[in-house]
Amino acid sequence: MNVLFLCTGNSCRSILGEATFNHLAPTGWRAMSAGSKPTGKVHPRSLALLVREGIPTEGYYSKSWENLPTAPDVVITVCASAAGEICPAYLGPVLRTHWGVEDPAHATGTDEEIGAAFMQAYGILRARIEAFFALNLDVLQHDKNALKAEMDKIAKIGHIKN
Repeated sequence: MNVLFLCTGNSCRSILGEATFNHLAPTGWRAMSAGSKPTGKVHPRSLALLVREGIPTEGYYSKSWENLPTAPDVVITVCASAAGEICPAYLGPVLRTHWGVEDPAHATGTDEEIGAAFMQAYGILRARIEAFFALNLDVLQHDKNALKAEMDKIAKIGHIKN
């Protein structure tokens, strides 16, 4: 099963989701990420955080959803509606869910405060991904309605208002 983490810029949250998912994924599951308007670069703090967490960063780059290597089976949008972001709507016959996370690229303050915003986004995504892999995926991947219901529940982990 191919999972697409989708946002607008594909520089922070979707990259964190893709890398973390692939790091934890069982055989047969693979993530990719993309943006509707990619920035063209991965935020250096995202890469540094992944390295600190022991997650490989090779091969991750900011890309458009028009250049996906394969069609996704599941699309997870990660933009935060509460922040006024417009989440792209992936066109195609796929299971969709929304796991909104505030964009740490817009964090302001001290170096420590900005770093904390990146850690918070990563922590929320990691908790949700771990909850996803705790599901009985062998059964759920054959029942799209049940899988969507479970993924929508997971969206409330580390919930932000959106």
